[in-house]
Amino acid sequence: MNFHVLTLFPEMIEQGMNTSIIGRAIAGGYLTVQAVNIRDFAFNKHQKVDDYPYGGGAGMLMQAEPVYLAYESVEKKIGKKPRVIYLTPQGRVFHQEMAREFAREEDLVFLCGHYEGIDERVLEEIVTDYVSIGDYVLTGGELPAMVMMDSISRMVPGVLSNQESGETESFSGGLLEYPQYSRPEEWHGRKVPPVLLSGHHANIDAWRREQSLMRTAKYRPDLLKTADITNKEWNLIRQWRKEWKAETNKE
Repeated sequence: MNFHVLTLFPEMIEQGMNTSIIGRAIAGGYLTVQAVNIRDFAFNKHQKVDDYPYGGGAGMLMQAEPVYLAYESVEKKIGKKPRVIYLTPQGRVFHQEMAREFAREEDLVFLCGHYEGIDERVLEEIVTDYVSIGDYVLTGGELPAMVMMDSISRMVPGVLSNQESGETESFSGGLLEYPQYSRPEEWHGRKVPPVLLSGHHANIDAWRREQSLMRTAKYRPDLLKTADITNKEWNLIRQWRKEWKAETNKE
C-alpha cells in the first residue's frame, strides 16, 4: 500500500506517520507514505498557493493549478490515475467498511485542504472520493488523512503482527469490542470475569458476543441497525433496555 498526501504541511505527515505500528510497517516495506508539498508547485517565488475567492467572502482559497500539478506528479510517478480522497466535512463519514475497501488499493492519494477550501474546478478534475471523519471543522486535512491512513493500514496484510487483531477489534461485524483483561486476576478489588479463566472456548466466545451486544446497545445503538443480530439476541437487547430504563427511573 502506497499513501501519497498532497499537503501544505508535509512535516505533519512525516512526523505523525513514522512511529509505532505504522512506522514499523513502513520500515518493513508493507507501506510507503509520501508527503507531497503543494507549495513546491507554486508558480511564484514566494510559493503562494492561495488567493481571494471570486464573488467575495471571508478568507482565502487554495488555487487549482498548484494542487493539480502536485497531483500530476504522483500520477506520473505511479503511471496511472489513482484514487484521490479529499478530506472535507461535506463527504461521506468514514467507517470501518470504507477502511477495508480502501485497503484493497495499491495507491491512495489524500488531498488536504486549508484556508476556506480548494478551487472547485480542480476537485472536479481529480477527486474520486469525498470523505469526512466527523461532523466538525478542523484547520486542515492532515489530521483526518492520518486518521484514515492509520485505520486503512491495519487492514493491509503484514502490517499487524497478528492479523486477527485487525479484524476482531471495535466495529468489526458492526458491533463494539468486548471488554478485555490481563494479569493480575484481581486489581483494586476488581476481578477478571471467571468465564475468561475457565479455558472453555465456546463459553468465552458466547460471553464476548454478549458483551459486544451489550456495549453496542448501550453506547452505540445506531450500529445495531446494520449489525448481524439474531432474534434471540434482539430479545436480549430489549430486556437490557427495560432494565436500564428502570435503573434510570430509580435515580
